[in-house]
Amino acid sequence: MSEASGQPFDREVDVVCVGAGAGGMSAALTAAIEGLDVLIVEKTPFVGGSTAVSGGAVWIPGNDQAAGLGHADTPDQAKLYLDQIVGNWASDDMKRAFLRAGPDMLRFFEANTEVRLAARAYSPDYYPDMPGASLGGRSMDPLAFDGRTLGKDFARLRDPLKEFVVLGGMMVTMTDVQHLLKVTSSFASWRHGMAMVLRYAGDRLRYRRGTRLVLGNALAGRLFKSVIDRNIPVLTETPARRILFDQGKVAGIVVAHEGRELAIRTRRGVVLATGGFPNDPERRKVFLPESVGLWSMAPESNSGDGLRLGEAAGAALRRDNSSNIFMTPISILERPDGTVVKYPHLVWDRAKPGLMAVNGAGRRFVNESTSYHAFGLAMVEGHKTVPTIPAFLVCDAAFLKRWGLGLVLPGGRPFRHLVEAGYLFEAPTIAGLAAKLNLPADALADSVARFNRYAAAGRDPDFGKGGTAYNRYLGGGTVSQGNPCLGPLDTAPFYAVKVYPGDIGTAGGIVTDGHARALDAEGHVIPGLYACGNDMNSVMGGTYPGPGITLGPAMTFGYLAGKDLAGR
Repeated sequence: MSEASGQPFDREVDVVCVGAGAGGMSAALTAAIEGLDVLIVEKTPFVGGSTAVSGGAVWIPGNDQAAGLGHADTPDQAKLYLDQIVGNWASDDMKRAFLRAGPDMLRFFEANTEVRLAARAYSPDYYPDMPGASLGGRSMDPLAFDGRTLGKDFARLRDPLKEFVVLGGMMVTMTDVQHLLKVTSSFASWRHGMAMVLRYAGDRLRYRRGTRLVLGNALAGRLFKSVIDRNIPVLTETPARRILFDQGKVAGIVVAHEGRELAIRTRRGVVLATGGFPNDPERRKVFLPESVGLWSMAPESNSGDGLRLGEAAGAALRRDNSSNIFMTPISILERPDGTVVKYPHLVWDRAKPGLMAVNGAGRRFVNESTSYHAFGLAMVEGHKTVPTIPAFLVCDAAFLKRWGLGLVLPGGRPFRHLVEAGYLFEAPTIAGLAAKLNLPADALADSVARFNRYAAAGRDPDFGKGGTAYNRYLGGGTVSQGNPCLGPLDTAPFYAVKVYPGDIGTAGGIVTDGHARALDAEGHVIPGLYACGNDMNSVMGGTYPGPGITLGPAMTFGYLAGKDLAGR
């Protein structure tokens, strides 16, 4: 903890937000709208953080749109659901703070910013059979955003993941992909696809990528546009170094900018929102199971800066969570130059009919259509007794052509280069595939035969693939007696990719109260210090109740931080 006594300051503002993702920008916007003088500092050259590379879903139970979609929701119903899934991993006070403020945050941003979200008419919570669960309305998506409205600042917005673009820079949603796959068989799809491609062709005459932004890139773009409109300065390439105190209260922050250190006085406080510690190897060793390596989809710059700043300022860090990362299976392509491409198997391929997952013994170990987080946890748990890291996603030629697999694009796109690179394994028989994967041939053959019997019957008694509304939501159509997640694996040749238990961000972090105020080891508020986003210990306690449970709380607690700062 650095004392500010006698410290000369280079600049003075009400609030400094450290990090330009959804959490940091939400806090900054709220404080600015409430009349405060705000500054955002961001250590990378780009705005958007992990939000910009995410799927963009925002989970807000009780939002104003849900009832109109047929999903009337109440805080008590949502609280009941969180009690089933989160349990005691988070306090009642934190759950209620999130549920109470989430709809307020949306109304506030709708009235004062460019943020626009649309609730999903049908998108089941990840545990739809639990009391309090909802089949839709809670998860929201950002409306598509025109990046051209950012002007020259469009170049400062972080690019999306390459897996979210086609043709070298055109962003697509799952709906767009479905249309593009049917452009030769459906006039509506042809029209949709042609409009996208023509727009993209025009963009590439002026920009290095498409300007039709969707998913998390649209949300980051909308927040950034709102920040620009409010004249909130964003100092990029400006890492935070240390927090300054005066008589036990946050008095400022020291940052590095343009080759020198700047001391910035803060009249109200500092908000930490640097994206957690997904790329901090030392923190991962302490917080994560030994079997989990550094396999993360988060930007490399998310390396624990906020946690280090908070810890040095006396904030308590929590590692006693259900999980300290939000997991997803990841496949990895190693390029000849040593670089790697990581693909997160989130929602596209695992639930589709005709894919099964096996461990190092050639046996299934999980419901393939479960959530990405639950799949990752199953890998870690299974590895305690049977080699399950890596695991293998196995399919046949018919599946590969229709759905693709990881980096293999659907629709029969060329994939030979991925076989030659060692990413995709191919064999004319199951026995041959087992040999290439170094799996017991008899066990793999038995697993395939068993899987095919379940596909024919339309029911998976071993792991329940396709057994819940969430599973079926991600399935591939009406097959196998009504189970859209089950289909045969019987058309040679056969294929597989290796997957590892990676993450899309961290859950363990700075302990806060319901106003996003950082707490010390005794549970006392540290005056003027706040945390939100993945720097804040997750209100979900490391569980994963539904799509958007990172961005929903990030924006909500950013909003709560901004409100509290304005009221100080």
